[in-house]
Amino acid sequence: MSDYDPNEISDEELAELEEQIAEERRREIAVEHLLFGTISYVEKQHPGLLKALEGSLGHLGDSADDETKDDERVREIARLFIQSLRSES
Repeated sequence: MSDYDPNEISDEELAELEEQIAEERRREIAVEHLLFGTISYVEKQHPGLLKALEGSLGHLGDSADDETKDDERVREIARLFIQSLRSES
């Protein structure tokens, strides 16, 4: 019988996971910045964009197919994003 525990990960594997998480965070920050700026610009040129986006939130959902799926949390994040955009206008 082996002493191998499949729930344990090596220091190397942990470091790799931490770097992947950090890279995902960096990507999210960059995308949010670019999207925020783009939506702000377009809203100034075409008032009503935020209202249209807000009206579409009912169709927004979480693509997960496991216990982490939370459609309402995804919509709440979008609502907060729109609220932030409105406060900047």
